Amino acid sequence: MARGLGVLLLVLLGLAGLEATTSSPKVHVYSRHPVEDGKSNVLNCYVEGFHPPNIEITLLKNGVKMDAMEMSDLSFSDDWTFQRLVHAPFTPNGKDSYECKVVHSTLPSPKNVRWGLKNSALQSEIRLSPNLFSSAFFIPHIHFVLEMNV
Repeated sequence: MARGLGVLLLVLLGLAGLEATTSSPKVHVYSRHPVEDGKSNVLNCYVEGFHPPNIEITLLKNGVKMDAMEMSDLSFSDDWTFQRLVHAPFTPNGKDSYECKVVHSTLPSPKNVRWGLKNSALQSEIRLSPNLFSSAFFIPHIHFVLEMNV
């Protein structure tokens, strides 16, 4: 009986340890198609590697929540962290600013990742992320990925 209680206690402690595991989100902001001013496109915000699964992801245009925003189902990776894609139609014009705002319990404050091509300081940070291709779904025609980790 005492041995059974000991095993049960170890299992419960192990489960409590799993709940305590946290991981901050990585945020990728990119357009679905190559960008042309005045041409309709889709703005994507792919957030990955976060735990626990509760997360708030918002696409902003000039600081205001974008209309027609859609969100994929929450999915998880092999390491049990989560991922989600949020997207909305947009028409870049060189004047408006776009960003993805992420609120998660592992972040001390909301993480805002700006999408942009005109700002040369941002262009130096633009790169494709190999992690985008290891997700549960394939994201075709990835262009202009911007990552910022706080």
